[in-house]
Amino acid sequence: MKIKEFLSDGAITVDLKSVNKTDALKELVDLLIGAGEVDKKDKAKVVDLLTAREALGSTAIGHNVGIPHAKVDCIKSLVGAFGLSRRGVDFDSLDGEPVYIFFLLLAPQDSAGPHLKALARISRLIKDKYFRETLRQAKEKKDVVRIIETEDDKKL
Repeated sequence: MKIKEFLSDGAITVDLKSVNKTDALKELVDLLIGAGEVDKKDKAKVVDLLTAREALGSTAIGHNVGIPHAKVDCIKSLVGAFGLSRRGVDFDSLDGEPVYIFFLLLAPQDSAGPHLKALARISRLIKDKYFRETLRQAKEKKDVVRIIETEDDKKL
């Protein structure tokens, strides 16, 4: 599975403003709303589900990366957003470090396979220090798209 299969082009930012977990989740969901992937009326429900998932254990996996995710009943297929924070977000990371790189995933309630494949794909790519550092240096949305497409093509 390629990241571009679920990452919405309209849901990418290289300038997340949030500095705490709750605001970061809201800002990432807003990206999906702006891209037409999530209905605005479902925002509170989606944020609540993401927050409930975070209560089970932080999705900040270390190396300054967070992969918040949840299953929701208001979408038909797996969707993702990408956010880059310049200042870092306190996201209760496993290694205690701030999160700069976010991949938000939302999956339909009845979809286990694609959701798990997407998490695995991102986790594999994130292990690559060069990939992480290159993403952190991205200046524009098009840079993020190019970096992800390049990695998608060579690491399948």
